[in-house]
Amino acid sequence: MTNSLPEKVKLFEVGPRDGLQNESIQIPTDIKIEFINRLADCGLSIIEVGAFVSPEWVPQMQHSADVLGGIKKKPGVAYPVLVPNMRGFEAALNAGAKEIAVFGAASESFSQRNINCSIADSIEMFRPVCEAAREHDIAVRGYVSCVMGCPYEGDVPARKVAQVTKRIFDLGCYEISLGDTVGVGTPRQAGELIETVATEIPKDKIAVHFHDTYGQALANLYAVLEHGVSVIDSSVAGLGGCPYASGASGNVATEDVLYMLNGLGIQTSVNIEKIVDTADFICKHLNHEPTSKVARAILSKRDHQLSN
Repeated sequence: MTNSLPEKVKLFEVGPRDGLQNESIQIPTDIKIEFINRLADCGLSIIEVGAFVSPEWVPQMQHSADVLGGIKKKPGVAYPVLVPNMRGFEAALNAGAKEIAVFGAASESFSQRNINCSIADSIEMFRPVCEAAREHDIAVRGYVSCVMGCPYEGDVPARKVAQVTKRIFDLGCYEISLGDTVGVGTPRQAGELIETVATEIPKDKIAVHFHDTYGQALANLYAVLEHGVSVIDSSVAGLGGCPYASGASGNVATEDVLYMLNGLGIQTSVNIEKIVDTADFICKHLNHEPTSKVARAILSKRDHQLSN
């Protein structure tokens, strides 16, 4: 274990994909494009912009090709998309994707409910995707969900997470994001998970994707920072949730993570005021307030200053 915090952290913004995919209000394509362009102007270097999945299962993502084609590509910013299989990969390739992600699980039950196949079968389904991506010089990121608990199976052993992570990493992924899909993890558990997974893949290839269902996301992030993790998935305004995990709240909010990192003196190159502006922008189109405490505090402070 490392006892020091990283000097710099990369924020992997998932708001436009994971954040919006479960929203009931259908967001117009032009608003999604503006949302992503605003995020890029905040200083983020990587923004997950969509998913090439069945519109029957995820209606919000049905225009991902138009979104990917319509955004203003900013130099130095990556715009990955999620693909579940070869059909999704081919659609993403035709749309001009330069980076993709594949999504697996550490829980058999969750894998069956989420992508309708076993863990082993899902990995075999990803294999041709990763091979095709390599042929087209497209970077691949991997996700492993339910790393600290499953809505159907309860506890998920860290050793099992490590084994699944290794198998997906070996397909050619440049990084694996470990997802606490139902937000049940605690700091000690999070730290032990990182150390266990690091016995199978290099620690600098590990990212984390934490939900805040039990209010532990920031504490868990601090714990994994102490264990050497320096890539954090987050979603502006705390948007998101898991449609297959009842009661799972949104992803940890980008602005909440930024506030903590800024307080720790950790560099991100991301402007927190612009992030809050972007959270306000998208939430007005969703007809609800940000779940983020930082966004609410800053927006309330601004309103108070304007009224005086």
